[in-house]
Amino acid sequence: MNKERQETVEKIISWALDKKAEDVKHIDVEGKTDFTDSIIICHGTADLHVRAIADNIITMAKSENIQILSSEGKNNATWILIDMGDIIVHVFNEETRDFYKIEDLYKLSPKNRKKETENVEG
Repeated sequence: MNKERQETVEKIISWALDKKAEDVKHIDVEGKTDFTDSIIICHGTADLHVRAIADNIITMAKSENIQILSSEGKNNATWILIDMGDIIVHVFNEETRDFYKIEDLYKLSPKNRKKETENVEG
């Protein structure tokens, strides 16, 4: 991961944590997908909390001149997606996150299984 993207990922995580986002995860998918390089996933405890997390990320990104290509889901606030091109942010409510289990999609790839095996073995 290049330094600029790493710094942006760290900022986004910080902005999510500023609004008390829960279980924040970053998944580096560079070279594994053709639509993005990083995925950030977190959740809030209620619709209002989910909206507040997403709004803070969007507001802070704009203040730092980080381009937001689109955002979806703010009306129902069970799953808000913020597309920044090489970084995609998913802000869920806990029930929706548990249902879709997006993190698990990337754990199942053969490349990630190999890394997990290497970590276990030594």
